[in-house]
Amino acid sequence: MSLDKIGIAKRIAQEIRTGWYINLGIGIPTLVANYIPDDIDVVLQSENGLLGIGPFPKEEHVDPDLINAGKQTVTMLDGSSLFSSAESFGMIRGGHVDLTILGAMEVSEQGDIANWKIPGKMVKGMGGAMDLVASADNIIVAMQHVSRSGDSKLLSECTLPITGLNCVKKVVTNLAVLEIVPAGGFKLLETAPGVSVADIQAATAGKLIIEGEIPEMQLT
Repeated sequence: MSLDKIGIAKRIAQEIRTGWYINLGIGIPTLVANYIPDDIDVVLQSENGLLGIGPFPKEEHVDPDLINAGKQTVTMLDGSSLFSSAESFGMIRGGHVDLTILGAMEVSEQGDIANWKIPGKMVKGMGGAMDLVASADNIIVAMQHVSRSGDSKLLSECTLPITGLNCVKKVVTNLAVLEIVPAGGFKLLETAPGVSVADIQAATAGKLIIEGEIPEMQLT
């Protein structure tokens, strides 16, 4: 068994600490907002100009004018604020975001990330991805461990256009939690429920570091 998108989001929510300002990227990362523990007080930031994002709205509370950077409708918590994208990127580039959670198409064992373009396919643009990876000290990637064709997305070197170099600190996939070590390599920290270390070895093309007994993720 492996995690679904909600399971990945729940596990990443365990990494969050009170007092942090957090940017959630498009895709799986946006789901994290729904699973932040009640006793953790954080501020979620969206690069289109919103500080204080709440959980996704129920259908009867949807406001089509209130969206995140991925064009998804969101809610605002008490004390939230709206401002221009220029001010928002000032926050990001000024190093005021404590944690950035991003999706990715590939991550290398050196912590490089490719998450904005597949050559030959039309894209809307870079968006805020390059600013986020260049400015954040703590980046966690939420992704599937392998592609739809079964190829590993955790590689020795990225093959797709690079978004940022040596910036990813941790990766949470449907199979495992892995840390990028300074010398290079994916250090296996936890396995998904029902997933063996051998399964993760077979799905990881980059250098995989296994030390001692590897615990299973605890999802609440």
